[in-house]
Amino acid sequence: MKIIYAIVGSEDGTRVTDVLNEHGFSVTRLATTGGFLKRGNATLMIGTDEKRVDEAIQLIKDTCGKRQKITCNVPTPNIASISAGYMMMPMTVELGGATIFVTDVERFEKI
Repeated sequence: MKIIYAIVGSEDGTRVTDVLNEHGFSVTRLATTGGFLKRGNATLMIGTDEKRVDEAIQLIKDTCGKRQKITCNVPTPNIASISAGYMMMPMTVELGGATIFVTDVERFEKI
């Protein structure tokens, strides 16, 4: 028995959960927050037999593809004019995808 932890963007969480459920996987979804962009994530916990781990990971990959978005980084002082205050610098970041961990389950009970 294995447990898969898949951390996906909150905008992908429902879609990934639905696809996994359609393929017979039980999923527990937790609302979490990412460190870099401080945006919402969905951490999915999927318990499955070892032989179905690759299938689950492939479904996750197929469902939450990567995409780019332009956002503004943390304000930096405007050196040219202190009186102007702070200015936001646009930057392109990659969103989507997933961070996946697979671990062994020592004991499993469904009550």
